[in-house]
Amino acid sequence: MRSLVSLVGIASFLGISVHAGTVVWSGSFDAYSSASDFDNWSWSNQVGEYQWYIHGSGATSDYLALDPSYKNPADTDETQGLRVTIDSSAIWNSDGMERTELIPQTSANLGTGNLIYHFSIMQDGENSPNFSGEHQILFFESHFTELKTGVSPNSTYLQWFANSQAQWGTEWEAGTWYNFAYDIDFDAQTVALYSSTGSDDLQLTVPAVSAATSSNSADFHVGVLSLLVSDVTENYYLSGVYVEEAPITTSISGSGAASSSSSESSSDSGDDSGFLC
Repeated sequence: MRSLVSLVGIASFLGISVHAGTVVWSGSFDAYSSASDFDNWSWSNQVGEYQWYIHGSGATSDYLALDPSYKNPADTDETQGLRVTIDSSAIWNSDGMERTELIPQTSANLGTGNLIYHFSIMQDGENSPNFSGEHQILFFESHFTELKTGVSPNSTYLQWFANSQAQWGTEWEAGTWYNFAYDIDFDAQTVALYSSTGSDDLQLTVPAVSAATSSNSADFHVGVLSLLVSDVTENYYLSGVYVEEAPITTSISGSGAASSSSSESSSDSGDDSGFLC
């Protein structure tokens, strides 16, 4: 499994642009002025950037919060980020798991061609992940690609999985912003991982691997699912969420491309020298 030590300079070698593809869906949290705005969405009133129904029985403010301090400071396109909270009350649909998850609300096709799914994530060390149980983070319903923590071989690592196989991992350091992009080719049935930290441009971290890529445009879970129910309150911070057409935008400052998003109803090997797992 590869570490955050990636293929330095490969983006330049391949001619990847800092600002590149057209944005097909923006998950910017600037569309919301407060956590209660997420409640405006319902199955009969499908508005905003996100569907909001996978959460516990508490108020939305128990699970979601917005603030400028909750975003990656390097992202200058967005003025605020999102804090996602899970705890023992975050049980959705009596499924015995802690879940706080948003789903894209869009009429765009997010499951065709070569698309890049971007996001940044951080945990601050105060309400850290409970590493004693599996957590699934920013995942698709079929789990063909996702982040995980609380799993072997290193439970305190932030790990990337493709087709249920661990491909990469690094110690999840509190206070560090980790930037990711899933480079998904729905036609070729492959997915690659780009990553960086802080304000650094994204670099190719794991070249394309085979995966059963598929999406109905309403199955990308922006949030956290914990298989372990406990009394621990966990906070996760998200920003820079968007989907663009290839080629990839490597800059963390923002997409730098015009969006074609709509919030209408939506019915070879890499550098192994840095292996840490």
